[in-house]
Amino acid sequence: MTRIFAVSAALLAAVAVGVASYAVATRDDAKTVVREVTVSGGTPTAATSVASAASVFQSANRGVVEITVSTSSSPYGGQAQAQGSGFVYDGAGHIVTNEHVVEGANSISVRFWNGATYKASLVGTDPSTDVAVIKLNAPASVLHPISLGNSSVLQVGQPVVAIGSPYGLENTVTAGIVSALHREMTAPNNFTIGDSIQTDAPINHGNSGGPLLNLSGQVIGINSQIKSDSGDNAGIGFAVPSNTVKSIVTQLLTSGNVQHAYLGVKITTGQNGVQLTNVYSGTAAAKAGLQSGDVITRVDGNKITNASELSQAIDAKRPGAKVSITYLRNGSTHTAGVTLGVRPS
Repeated sequence: MTRIFAVSAALLAAVAVGVASYAVATRDDAKTVVREVTVSGGTPTAATSVASAASVFQSANRGVVEITVSTSSSPYGGQAQAQGSGFVYDGAGHIVTNEHVVEGANSISVRFWNGATYKASLVGTDPSTDVAVIKLNAPASVLHPISLGNSSVLQVGQPVVAIGSPYGLENTVTAGIVSALHREMTAPNNFTIGDSIQTDAPINHGNSGGPLLNLSGQVIGINSQIKSDSGDNAGIGFAVPSNTVKSIVTQLLTSGNVQHAYLGVKITTGQNGVQLTNVYSGTAAAKAGLQSGDVITRVDGNKITNASELSQAIDAKRPGAKVSITYLRNGSTHTAGVTLGVRPS
């Protein structure tokens, strides 16, 4: 399911692209902007050896799958087919992929390393993080789960390996490094996917949903978007971090849906913190008395210096959680207790 995201004229030189597939018509129904977040303490870059990439491929390849989706979204009528990637999550037959890979699917089939193909059903999706879980019935001999690594310990320059089915070329492996950390992607529903991983490991259409792995063969991210003039690999790809994946998949397997905490404000990074440019009526922020123009400086006592930090502080909470928000208004400091709501779809 190719997902080409529309951008403003100012960004035409650097289009962000969903990398699910190459097989269907372009959809310009959403806007993706990858934002740069200042990061300190980066480490020098490091090369990935052929032997290391080969070792990771041998250990993880049988856990990577090709996903073919039939949809009714063809502009010419009838059904269209698209392809993406995914990986085996557990021995029960759960497969993790991107939400935009399976969006609008009428049928889903999964092809394994040995050519065996099985029909799958949708367990649940989370458009806010572009994560989805599907399930199939397959013998244990086919299912080779890949464990999740800890994305919070990643370092800039760390070698990584991507495995997937770019352009339908299954079992394709590419290697590179973690180019940057703490990037922000725009999810299919236009909310922010924080803490995203940037990599130069070549990924293309069809890689979406496939794993980005460390040299221990653990999944440290789901390959999701690229930034490119042409729509093909330009050495700048982005992955949803594994710690986010773990949290979302756990919720999807438990209830089939995900709820995110919601403050209810529009924000921008200001000189002394995060300025509220809009407070939406009826939301947690409005009920707590926050107003447009307020500048948030702390959440639960932790200093907030930019919009990314505020988003991450709220994302770390669950709906119904109570947080203390310190803010500036007309030069005076105030603190409000806020009971977080549920993010709308």
